[in-house]
Amino acid sequence: MENSLEWVTNVIQEYAPKLALSVATLVIGWMIVVWVSRVFKKVLQKANVDISLQNFLTSLVSILLKILLLFSVANTFGIVTTSFVAILGAGAFAIGMALQGSLGHFASGVMIMVFKPYRIGDFVEVGGKEGTVASIQIFNTILTTLNNNMIIVPNATVTSGTITNFTSLGKRKFNLIFGISYDADIDEAREIIIKLFKSHDAIMKDEPIEVYVDSHGDSSVNLTARAWAKSQDYWPVYFYMMEYVKKEFDKNNIGIPYPQMDVHFPGKDND
Repeated sequence: MENSLEWVTNVIQEYAPKLALSVATLVIGWMIVVWVSRVFKKVLQKANVDISLQNFLTSLVSILLKILLLFSVANTFGIVTTSFVAILGAGAFAIGMALQGSLGHFASGVMIMVFKPYRIGDFVEVGGKEGTVASIQIFNTILTTLNNNMIIVPNATVTSGTITNFTSLGKRKFNLIFGISYDADIDEAREIIIKLFKSHDAIMKDEPIEVYVDSHGDSSVNLTARAWAKSQDYWPVYFYMMEYVKKEFDKNNIGIPYPQMDVHFPGKDND
């Protein structure tokens, strides 16, 4: 009995200070981790980092600090953590090898959120796909097309190719091509196109409106028409011009050629 009591006393004397120090380290360390995480998030907010990236990075920093705190507490209590670190490193390596593709998408997602080549609501072309940016996630960018289809583009595909942002500069330039027949009056066609551009409220009147002969096609003289509008007004003006140029050309007997084939039969009289 005396031996047992003596053993318990020795254990308490040996481990009580370590336990008290470990608990104190855990409590104080936890408070420091929470404080550092809050400060880190405020720094990200002041830097105007994307909100989704703010939350992700703050959580990542918090988790890493808590892991380091737990290792520190274990060392304080006298537990050898070398083997745990080795196991953790081997596990992290194995997971990294298994998720190489996902990690690439993740790294690309972080780059997109930090450098911001586009934002939610921008009309872009990424990975060979066009659409409005609906969401920027860690692994994917989600687009919605003009006919309301959803396209999910992996972020690694986005950053490995060319990114075209049609919205970021605030205005877009039209480069429309209209073909007229060779016997049509070029000046009259030019006047019609310019008049239609000027009649639309979305066209920027302080920017030049240009219509010139671009090329001589197989069956048409091709006119290129250029004007400016705000990015959000591009498609309404585009569809307006496609419709009303045709209507005005018809009213003024300006032909718009289409492919034709003449067939001749040898030895037959032609009417």
